[in-house]
Formats: sequence, C-alpha cells, structure tokens
Amino acid sequence: MHHMVVSHDAWLAARKDFLKAEKELTHLRDRLARERLALPWERINQDYVFDTLAGPRSLAELFEGRSQLLLQHFMFAPGWTQGCPSCSFMADHTDGMNLHLANHDVTMVAVSRAPLADIERYRQRMGWQFTWVSSFGSTFNYDFRVSFTPEEVASGHIDYNFGQWQETGEEWPGVTAFYKDEDGQVFRTYSTFGRGVEVMMGTYAMLDLMPKGRNETEGMDWLRRHDRYQ
Repeated sequence: MHHMVVSHDAWLAARKDFLKAEKELTHLRDRLARERLALPWERINQDYVFDTLAGPRSLAELFEGRSQLLLQHFMFAPGWTQGCPSCSFMADHTDGMNLHLANHDVTMVAVSRAPLADIERYRQRMGWQFTWVSSFGSTFNYDFRVSFTPEEVASGHIDYNFGQWQETGEEWPGVTAFYKDEDGQVFRTYSTFGRGVEVMMGTYAMLDLMPKGRNETEGMDWLRRHDRYQ
C-alpha cells in the first residue's frame, strides 16, 4: 500500500484543510435532521398483526409502552434457511444500541416475512437479544415496499426506494420510524431504503476512518455472517 508521506507540519495543514469539509458535512447533516423532523406523517389505518414470542401483536403493541418505534425490515423470506447476510450485519449493531434507545423512548424491532419459528431459530443461532417478529401472512412487507410478488420480480423492475429499481428480488432492506400518540394512533414518520440503511451499520463508520477505507472490491463481498468468519 503506497501513499504520500509528509512532515508533521504538512500533515497538520492537510488535516486542518479537510476539517473544513467535515464541518460542512456536519452542518448539512444537522440541517437534514431538522428537515426530517419537519416531514409530514402518514397515519397507519391498516390493522397489521404480527407473530411474536408473546403471541399475536398489533403494530401499536410493538411499541411496548413507548411513543416511538424503530423497525428494521429484515430480509428473510418464507422458505429461506437463514437471514440475509447484510441485514444480519445491520442487526449485529442492534443489541448494543437497544438499552440506550429504550431509555430514550424508542423501541427497536426487526420484522421479516419468514415464519416465527424460522426467525427464532436463526436469532438463537446468531445470539441476538432484540425483538424480532414475523409478518407472515400479512401484507405489511408488500405495503412498505420491501417485499415483492413473483409478478413484480418477473417484470424486470420493482418500485423500491421511492422509484423504479432496475435490480429485482423478492426481498429488500429498509428502516422505518413510527410514532404513537396518546390516543393510540400510529403514524409512519420516516422510511429509508437502499444505502439509507447504512444508518444501522456502525462498522462502516469505523472503516471509513481507516487507511484502507471500506476496502471493497464488489459490493459487500467481504462480509460474512458473524459466525462464519474463519
């Protein structure tokens, strides 16, 4: 690995110059956060029911007494033997965040179409503690545009990430935020898809600081489920 090597003074000058760009990004991120909070909400009128370890639960009941719900759309379809590796990578970050989120009025849950027994088998294998529920038999995943019918896949494009997506597949990742008011009404406040789900990939933030960066040759080809690294 060859790179330019300079004196301390030259390194410090370059670092200070780059700091200007970092501060611009920080200010832009703060502005986007304010604009995100100002986005309109969508009332959820559909009575979605999920299979959970505690029995059937409505979307409102997934909040577990809090007013905010953060939901990972985890790619795990009926018939799959295990969950998606990149969604598993995302989920690896969840347990560490959950205590802090729960104490700041946020419940975090993963949802997949796979039957609950398959989900629970994989969750136990991976050693995760977070709540993971099944939307099997409901239209939830399809309504939130993270699962697609065989007809949609066969068409060669899908309606994903708020536009036409030329890549196809029955399952895609996403993250959605909900709010529940004092009357029990549930609202979708935000959803993000595509590279937007990197908000759950703290490892990438660390890799971006390293001299080799993400060091990827083709997508996430380096990634393995955490129990499959050599």
